[in-house]
Amino acid sequence: MNSSGAQMMAAAGGVIGDGRTGAVVAAVVGLLGVVIGGLAVARSAGRISTGNERAWAMTAMVVGLTGIVLAGLHLATSTGGFGTGNGRAGAIVAIAIGLVAAFLGGLTVARSRRTALTG
Repeated sequence: MNSSGAQMMAAAGGVIGDGRTGAVVAAVVGLLGVVIGGLAVARSAGRISTGNERAWAMTAMVVGLTGIVLAGLHLATSTGGFGTGNGRAGAIVAIAIGLVAAFLGGLTVARSRRTALTG
């Protein structure tokens, strides 16, 4: 494929270019944080075998905040508006996913403190 064909394919949205890669990476990091946070919540509720749910919760918070920072950095450095293929909408979704991961981690930390104080 010649260069003009590759440019037409990229303009049509057929290739994930540099513009979307940052948003995709931030979303994947955020999703990883949500999975870790969900496991931490399940551990603290006693649904999964006992373990150090506080460490899982802190990991979920850090991974979620990392996803938020990556998405914010992508938003700050991308040019153009929505629909231009720069991944701005994906970065906004990645921020929301990172917030969910951080919330799940914080919820588990609060739950583990409450059970440590009463138990």
